[in-house]
Amino acid sequence: MSDKEVILTQDGLKKLEEELENLKSVKRREVAERIKVAIGYGDISENSEYEDAKNEQAFIEGRVITLEKMLRNARIINSDDIGTDVVTVGSTVLVKDLEFGDEMEYTIVGSAESNPLENRISNESPVGMALLGNSKGATVDVSVPAGVFQYEIIDIKK
Repeated sequence: MSDKEVILTQDGLKKLEEELENLKSVKRREVAERIKVAIGYGDISENSEYEDAKNEQAFIEGRVITLEKMLRNARIINSDDIGTDVVTVGSTVLVKDLEFGDEMEYTIVGSAESNPLENRISNESPVGMALLGNSKGATVDVSVPAGVFQYEIIDIKK
């Protein structure tokens, strides 16, 4: 089975690389020290500090494996490949909700970089999929569990 391609912007690549480096160089050492201290308390069979540290170690190692796999399968979106005529991954899109008149700005990113709190939405999300491939002035229908929203694309930026 082939691994899923991970679409990243240059910023997303940098953030994942920084997180991986932090996990490998800082967090691993911290948790190893916590384990060492907890073992010093004696019997590890009933030692909650030891159990907590071992669980954190397992989480860190799992995240390291996940990040390494993501970076191995990364396809980097170059900012030169992002145009302003059609919505692509990496585009920042200003849309207007046709029902309520609200305007929102979204940046379309790969799923690994999505963060709805920062208006960075995945190309695989309902809104992201609906916007991709459309141009300024287009009206798109977004199917969500609550129904169908209609957005008009006001502007597309890099």
